[in-house]
Amino acid sequence: MSPEVDAGPGLKADPDVLLGYAPARPAPGPLVLGREARLRSGTVLYRGSSIGARFETGHHVVVREQCHIGDDVAVWTGSVIDYGCHIADSVKIHTNCYVAQFTDIGEGAFLAPGVTIANDLYPGSAASQEVMSGPRIGAGARIGVNVTILPFVRIGAGALVGAGATVTRDLPDRCVAFGNPAVVRGWVDELVDIGARVEAAEDSAARYRLARRGP
Repeated sequence: MSPEVDAGPGLKADPDVLLGYAPARPAPGPLVLGREARLRSGTVLYRGSSIGARFETGHHVVVREQCHIGDDVAVWTGSVIDYGCHIADSVKIHTNCYVAQFTDIGEGAFLAPGVTIANDLYPGSAASQEVMSGPRIGAGARIGVNVTILPFVRIGAGALVGAGATVTRDLPDRCVAFGNPAVVRGWVDELVDIGARVEAAEDSAARYRLARRGP
């Protein structure tokens, strides 16, 4: 093991995993990786980040320097965690997600496939670059497929953001928000029971099959 990598016991890494990659920007200290990590092919973890126990990746995952990642975090295939992010325990990041620099993700949050996070208010502006900040996603928040989250936004704990939304402003705790731009449409505690949703979908499918049969 390289001196630039401090890995705990029980590491399982595919042969082409790269640990302790040297960043172009200053990142003092080694890569610190907790025990019982499972790293799949193509994973690249940069020097200067600290990652907790039982970290798990899909294929071709990148974690840049100066990130602080808690225990029991999973990052799935094709996702990138850019530098300077803070990701708390038990966060799940699905496939093909981009987490921009200086993003903060609270405990137990979930990002569905294709979530894109931005951190630059005016791309190309030197003044904007000086104050770059990703969003803050609260504990237990659920972010749907292909959601885009803009810089400085705060998403409340337990919020549910619907698929395809663009989040341009703060969202309160336990809200249900969707649309472009995303607006609050309701509250998690008032959602229709999942069993009723499934039953309604099955009824609709049955009616469709009957209609196709004809008289």
